[in-house]
Amino acid sequence: MSGPIPRKTVLIVEDEILAAMAIQAELEDVGYHVMDLTGRHDEALAAARARKPDLALVNIQLEGRDDGVALARDLKAIGVPVLFISGQTSRARSAQTDAIGSMPKPYSAFDMVRAVDYLLARLCGDDSLPRPQHLEVFGPLPGKIAPDAAA
Repeated sequence: MSGPIPRKTVLIVEDEILAAMAIQAELEDVGYHVMDLTGRHDEALAAARARKPDLALVNIQLEGRDDGVALARDLKAIGVPVLFISGQTSRARSAQTDAIGSMPKPYSAFDMVRAVDYLLARLCGDDSLPRPQHLEVFGPLPGKIAPDAAA
């Protein structure tokens, strides 16, 4: 008999605190652990280094001069997969080597939960969930997430 399934941990990096709190509430309602909410590159990177999350949701526009694309590059370097959550879809696509996908704003909380479910399942090798309609997947991750074919 196996033990309990560990809860997956998500880091949210969003400069709009109300949006971040809404995502946090939805993810926690379905059983995810949200380890941190921040809108700053340095805080997010320090949190990720201290306790490596399973997935980071990163807005491209962050507080001050911080940049989500640079943060995604830094998170990728320490092995944390990134999902861009941004209205800047062309910028997200141009930085797709630093992230596993993009969820364009505006999105519903339901769509965000489905995107997180899908990506974390795929990262664990489970391809049974359908790809959410608004999620753009970059890729591929080695043997895990295939890029969108004809989405």
